[in-house]
Amino acid sequence: MNNPPYKPTLVVLLGPTAVGKTEVALQLAQMMGSPVINCDSRQMFREMTIGTAAPTPEQTARARHYFVGTLQVGDYYSAARYEEDALQLIRQLSASHSRLLLSGGSMMYIDAVCKGIDDIPTVDESIRESLKKEFQEKGLDPMLAQLRLLDPEYYDLVDRKNHKRVIHALEICYTSGKTYTSFRKQAKKERPFRLLKIGLERERAELFDRINLRVDQMMQDGLLDEARRLYPYKDCNALNTVGYKELFNVIDGVWPLDMAVERIKKNTRVYAKKQMTWFHHDDTIRWFHPEQTADIIRYVEENTAP
Repeated sequence: MNNPPYKPTLVVLLGPTAVGKTEVALQLAQMMGSPVINCDSRQMFREMTIGTAAPTPEQTARARHYFVGTLQVGDYYSAARYEEDALQLIRQLSASHSRLLLSGGSMMYIDAVCKGIDDIPTVDESIRESLKKEFQEKGLDPMLAQLRLLDPEYYDLVDRKNHKRVIHALEICYTSGKTYTSFRKQAKKERPFRLLKIGLERERAELFDRINLRVDQMMQDGLLDEARRLYPYKDCNALNTVGYKELFNVIDGVWPLDMAVERIKKNTRVYAKKQMTWFHHDDTIRWFHPEQTADIIRYVEENTAP
């Protein structure tokens, strides 16, 4: 009987924002002798270091990081591009590493590497133009009502303030006659590695306290000045994210600063809840508290071959 072909192991460390992935990832990377393959979609933009809690030079000195600060804020990037780039990198690194670490919290990017991007149909251009016109004339609320009716499952997951994602889901629903969710649940694609998924979680009150403290620290570190530098690019997709959108309202004179900071905290908490809802649909994830570092390392050692 022939032995099955050898496959390296990709250890995926995931969890909600502010849970404490960075330090655990560094300790795992050092134990495994692996670089860190970043899977936080916003940390890829080099101008957004404070608002994305990008790893510091001291942290990147402890382990090599890929996909951190590799893009400019105006660059177009997507989960499909990341799937292609990350798989190419994993194949290259697998020649010298039997196990590799991928770490982050960007849900669609993680799924792109682990499962593959779904074969979503090409949108009918007349439908795209019709929805675009409707959004311009009536705003987002009617679009959300349609999505809730046509695809309630995706409605529960989507960032309801991100009009691009809401409209894209409607485009797929109307083009295909099926739910957008149905295209996101297609069969997994074959991968040249084994998967070991580790999730980090905290009690909700503990996580929310960490989020609030981290936002305060970001403001002390100069997030408002970072937002001012990025203001000329505020319409770029990369900046359609929590932390920057709220501060752009301050720069525009729409909100006072204290209101914007509270909104950043609230919107980050909402995003963290969405992340946990998404991750808890995956029963292959083994969950740990971030302070259980010794248990996490033992689990990796027992389930991977160096």
